[in-house]
Amino acid sequence: MSTSSHEVFGAPCWVSLMARDLGASQQFYGAVLGWLFRRTRLGEGFSVAFRDGAPVAGIGALAEQLGVPVAWTPYFAVDDADGTAARIRERGGTTAVGPLSFGTGRAALAADPDGAVFGFWQGEVIPDWTVGRGTAPAWLELRTRDAFAAAVFYGEVLDWACERPGCCDVAYEQGRVVVRRGTDTVARISGGAVEAAPDPQVRPRWHVHFAVPDLEAAVETATRLGGRTASVVRESATGRSVELRDPDGALFTVVSPP
Repeated sequence: MSTSSHEVFGAPCWVSLMARDLGASQQFYGAVLGWLFRRTRLGEGFSVAFRDGAPVAGIGALAEQLGVPVAWTPYFAVDDADGTAARIRERGGTTAVGPLSFGTGRAALAADPDGAVFGFWQGEVIPDWTVGRGTAPAWLELRTRDAFAAAVFYGEVLDWACERPGCCDVAYEQGRVVVRRGTDTVARISGGAVEAAPDPQVRPRWHVHFAVPDLEAAVETATRLGGRTASVVRESATGRSVELRDPDGALFTVVSPP
């Protein structure tokens, strides 16, 4: 049973890696995160990662074709791709690619006023794919210069905290913005990133966190296959995490239970 982006508007509905070499990326992430891959209706340049039979994320060999960096990107569900693109431009953001027709919908890549890249999608979405649940990413985090300003931008673009039934709620908790759809926390926004920093970890950007059962095993496999660590292991009440780079330089985070 398919679900429309209209039903989950404003919420993250997918994450995708823009890679250079689809086969090499599949080999790396399959070993590190235990994913299996299937081709999609979009052709040989796209695949969907599965874990325990459920979809997790997409990988597309599009980085060079579209002239975009190799990076993990969250996509947000919208009612109207063209209207969303117009709101982004009106509020100081940019649309880099699209909206373009892909399969059962329309997609675009954009950047917020501080340069953090994100995507949006109008059309069919994967049912029951919710950040923090099942095989979907454990969480999404935007690290930016001003969390409040970013929340205003995304709220106006994606209809957060609006009067429409079913919209995402926004709250300020423990020094960061928390975005929820119903009882599910679907995104966090933290301030303090430096726009001109040479280290991409502290430049404004969206970070995707994937759950793993064994943090050390994931790190060992990643480094053995050409990836590298990009942070120390961090510990909190919600788990242990470390940022990694894949062999092409794409940043992602693995997180395990406490």
